[in-house]
Amino acid sequence: MTKFLTRLPLAAMIAAGFAVPASAAQLEIKVENLTQGVYFTPLIIAAHPGDVYMYETGMAASAALQAIAEGGDISAMATALDGMPVVSNPAGGLLAPGASIEGVMLDSGDMAYLSLTAMLLPTNDGFVGLDRWMIPSEAGTYTVYLKGYDAGTEANDELVVDGSDMPGVPGIPAAPGGDAGMNGSGVTATQPNSTVHIHPGVLGDTDAEGGVSDLDSRVHRWLNPVAKLTVTVQ
Repeated sequence: MTKFLTRLPLAAMIAAGFAVPASAAQLEIKVENLTQGVYFTPLIIAAHPGDVYMYETGMAASAALQAIAEGGDISAMATALDGMPVVSNPAGGLLAPGASIEGVMLDSGDMAYLSLTAMLLPTNDGFVGLDRWMIPSEAGTYTVYLKGYDAGTEANDELVVDGSDMPGVPGIPAAPGGDAGMNGSGVTATQPNSTVHIHPGVLGDTDAEGGVSDLDSRVHRWLNPVAKLTVTVQ
C-alpha cells in the first residue's frame, strides 16, 4: 500500500485556528477538460482527512501517483484511499478534450478535504490535480481551475512507446486522438526536477515522420489551467 506523508492533523488544525467544515456534505461534482488535444485518463476523486494527500508539490511522487502519471492506473491510489469516500473512473474511461463529466455524487462524510487526479495523455508523466481543497461548510456552488503537474518520475522525451504505461518504462503509452507522429529523436533524456512540480507543457513539432517529438505542437500543446472543477455543496 502506498504510504502518504502526514501533515498537520485535523485536531491540531482546529486548535491552531484553521477553518474546517463543521459537518458532512453531499457533493455534486463536474469536471471539464479545457484542453485542445489532451485526454484525461480515468479520474479518481476522494474526500479525506487533513493528514492524507494524493500528491504534494515539491515532494517526490508516491508509487500510486507514479502509476497514475505514467500509465493512468488508479488502482494503487484507490487501495491507498480504502475506507475513505472515493469515486473512481466516473467518466467510464477517457475524458476527451472539451468534454465534461457531471452529476458525480460524493458523500464526504466527516472528511474535510477533496482531492482529484488523472493522467494527462499524451504526456510522459503529467497529471491534472487538485490537492487538499477544503470542502466549504456553506451550501453553494464553487468553481476551481485545475493545473497540470509533472510527477517528476520520468524524462519528458515526448516519444510514444508501446508498453510504456508501466511505471519506470520511458515513453508515452498512447496518443488517444490518433494524431501522434513517429520516429522522434526525443526531446530530452533527463528529468531535471524529480519532485512533483507544475508541468512545463509539451514542446512537440510538426514533423509526423521524425523531428524531436512524436507529439504535434499544433494539437498537443497546452497551457494551464487544464480543467475546470465545479463542486455543488448540498
